[in-house]
Order: sequence, then C-alpha cells, then structure tokens
Amino acid sequence: MKHTRMRYTVLMERNTNGSYTVTVPALQGCISQGETWDEALKNIEEAITGFIETLRILKKPVPVEVEVTVKDPVVA
Repeated sequence: MKHTRMRYTVLMERNTNGSYTVTVPALQGCISQGETWDEALKNIEEAITGFIETLRILKKPVPVEVEVTVKDPVVA
C-alpha cells in the first residue's frame, strides 16, 4: 500500500487548567487534547491518522490543507 505524507495545520488552545485542546481546521471534527503541549501534539497526530483511515475505509475524500487566519487575542 502506498503511503502519502500530508501536513495539516493544528490549532492548540491552552485551557484554564493548563491542559491543551487541539483542533485540525481541514479535518472538521478532528479534535484531541493533552495535559502538556507535547502530549497534545502526539495525541492529535494519532487522531489525524485515525480520522484519515476512517475516511478511506468509508471511501470518502481526504481533505487537503486549508488556509487558516488566526486573530491575535485581545489583551486587556
């Protein structure tokens, strides 16, 4: 089986308890979390792999990267 390596932008958000929530804009519904930055990044890599495998099993198209514009947070 031929494997293609794809790159996706992930958005990491720090939660009030110090953990991180991670989303993938190009893969709607692909979300993960972790107690640390590194754990969250590892977990989202696994989530992306599983998400894409599921799309392929269901014979659905695998989305490609989309442009994401991130606004700077307002600091009061």
